[in-house]
Amino acid sequence: MKNADEEPEVKLTLGQYLASIRTDRGLSLREVERATEKIVSNAYLSQIETDQIKRPSPNILHALAELYAIPYEGLMERAGFVVPTRSRRNAEQRHGRIPTFADYNLTDEEEAKMVEFLGYLRSRKKPDGAG
Repeated sequence: MKNADEEPEVKLTLGQYLASIRTDRGLSLREVERATEKIVSNAYLSQIETDQIKRPSPNILHALAELYAIPYEGLMERAGFVVPTRSRRNAEQRHGRIPTFADYNLTDEEEAKMVEFLGYLRSRKKPDGAG
């Protein structure tokens, strides 16, 4: 049961999510257009970020995932595309990336708390990147 003090989890739209990632990376709409070699025009990205376009093509999503270094499958899912499910990793398996806190030799409990705190921080970010 949730405490009354807990804030409900708010899931960002695809547009809000992409806008927050772009802002986090310090990129302007025009810089994204240049970096994707005009695969994603600044006007089109603006329409996606303002939710005027809710389901951009997989090619657009792939270009953005590559540029922002975020999972393509996650963008596809946010856009409403069916994504093949993968089997869940067990506690012994890792995600394959170099762990950020590898030198700290975190326990499973400490790692879970770090992930929980990261979720809290991300939930507190405003869609426009401020805060």
